[in-house]
Amino acid sequence: MCNIANFWAANGKEVTLITLESETTDFYTLSSEVNRVALGLAGHSPRLWDALWNNLHRLKGLRQAIRASRADAVISFIDSMNISTLLASIGLNVPVIVSERNDPRQYHVGWVRSTLRRLLYPRASAVVVQTDRVRRWAQEFVRGEAVYSIPNPVTLPVRELDESVGPLDASHNIVAMGRLAPQKGFDLLIRAFAQCAMKYPGLSLVILGEGEGREDLVRLAKGLGIANRVSMPGTIKDPTKLLRQADLFVLSSRFEGFPNALLEAMASGLPVVSFDCPTGPREIIRDGVDGILVPPEDVEALAAAVDRLMSDEAERRRLALRAAEVTERFELEKVMAMWEAVLAEVFERRKP
Repeated sequence: MCNIANFWAANGKEVTLITLESETTDFYTLSSEVNRVALGLAGHSPRLWDALWNNLHRLKGLRQAIRASRADAVISFIDSMNISTLLASIGLNVPVIVSERNDPRQYHVGWVRSTLRRLLYPRASAVVVQTDRVRRWAQEFVRGEAVYSIPNPVTLPVRELDESVGPLDASHNIVAMGRLAPQKGFDLLIRAFAQCAMKYPGLSLVILGEGEGREDLVRLAKGLGIANRVSMPGTIKDPTKLLRQADLFVLSSRFEGFPNALLEAMASGLPVVSFDCPTGPREIIRDGVDGILVPPEDVEALAAAVDRLMSDEAERRRLALRAAEVTERFELEKVMAMWEAVLAEVFERRKP
C-alpha cells in the first residue's frame, strides 16, 4: 500500500491513506506528499454487543473519512478492511477497488467474514488478487471482467553481481523471513535445518520476524538440539544488509499470497529454496533457473534441497545470478501500470 501511495504521490496524484489505527508512524516509509489519516478506531471487543457498537462506530468514522477525502476512487487492502470499506461507502457514489493479499482458499477468516466477503465483493468496482489461481477463486462469485491479477512489485535495487555467493569455508547463514506463525512453516524449516546441521558445523539459521509462535519455535529448536544454531532476532525494518550477507534464503510457508520476502531475497542476489505452496512461489521462482521449488510441507525434500545447494558453490552462484532478474520482471513501474489499467477500466465502465 505504501508503494502504491508513494508512487502516485510522486507522479502528481493527490493521495490519502486512511487506517483504523491511531498511530501515524508507519513501519514502511510513507512520502510526506501523502495525506495520512489515522482514525484511532482499531481494537477488539470480546462482548458481542460492544463489538457490534464499535463496528458501527468504525464504519461511521471510515465513511466520514472517505467522504472528506473527495476521492475519485477508493482502494482497500485485506479482507476485513475490504468488508468495512464496501459497507462504509454504500451510497457515496465512489468506485471501490478491494484487494486480497493472501490466499483466501487457505487463509480462513471465519464464516461471518467469509460470508460478508462473498456478499459484498460483487458490489466492488474491481477485485484485485495476486495470482491467476486466486483470480479463479474470486470469479466464482464476482463477474469475471471485474477481477484482476496484479503481483507485488520489487523495490530493492539489484545486488551487484560481484557480491555473489562464495565457498562454504567459514560461518554461513541460511535466512528466512516472515511472521512467526504457523502459516510461515518455520517449524518445518527448523526440522529440515536440523537434518543438515551436523554436516555443516559453521552453518546457522536466522529467522527474521516476530509473532505468537516464537516460544513454540524456541522449544522446537531446543528439542532438536540446535538452539545454538537458530537465531530469531525479531523484525528488522531494512533486512537488505543481512540478506546480502547470507548464503541461502528459504521460504517454508504452508501457504502464501505473493511473498515479498521471497522477492526481496532474490533481488538481493540470493539463491532460494521454497515450498511449492498453493500460490505465490511458483509465480516468482522459475524452478531450476533462479531458484528451487520442493513439494509443499515436505521436510525431507526441503532438507535435501538445502543440503544440495550448500554443498555446491557453483550451483548457488548460478541461481543467485539469475535470481536478481526479479527486479526487472516485477519492477514497480510495470506493476503500477497494471494498477493504472484497472483504474482506467473502472472509470470507463462508470461512464453513462
